[in-house]
Amino acid sequence: MEPFITIQGPAAPLMLDNVDTDVIIRIERLTSVTPEGLGAHALEALRLRPDGSEEPSCVLNQPCFRQAPILLAGRNFGCGSSREGAVWALRALGVRCVIAESFGDIFHNNCFPNGMLPVALPREAVQEIAAQATTGAEIHVDLQARLITLADGKQQPFDIDPMRREGLLTGVDEVTRTLRRKPVIDAWQMRNRHEQPWLWQPLSLKS
Repeated sequence: MEPFITIQGPAAPLMLDNVDTDVIIRIERLTSVTPEGLGAHALEALRLRPDGSEEPSCVLNQPCFRQAPILLAGRNFGCGSSREGAVWALRALGVRCVIAESFGDIFHNNCFPNGMLPVALPREAVQEIAAQATTGAEIHVDLQARLITLADGKQQPFDIDPMRREGLLTGVDEVTRTLRRKPVIDAWQMRNRHEQPWLWQPLSLKS
């Protein structure tokens, strides 16, 4: 996993509530496009017209927000289904950090093993960031310090689970973290085979 330490760039103010995973990426795209190619289809319901041309009113189509590494949103971002492809699509679009009032739980959990930082802030704080971001002014997100620095120098702290923060900083996901404890797991399995051998007998499937 690509580590996340700091990021700086424009923050696209997509200030909408309840953007669900089907809006982030349509389910049929996940069956025909590789994760790396999902960026062209990310948020297409908002970015594109029915004929495939760009929707001029969508903030993501403004020149200063194309490939913006930070996305701003309202409450309950990423609600809906559990598709991890929603995070893949945003990553392929260039987004590394989503700042919102709140997130759908599964989307929030899917961000961390994919190297994306979700930051939940009070609505007023997100709106203040958005007000400065509308001109394309860059903001700085520092995961090490847990601070967002706005264009005018104002800083906004944020909270994050310590283990998830460490995973993003080091690029270590849950699988890698578990494999690091393989000697401990192997020792437990060896001990348990002796203590409860009946649990380790192969199943006999009878018709």
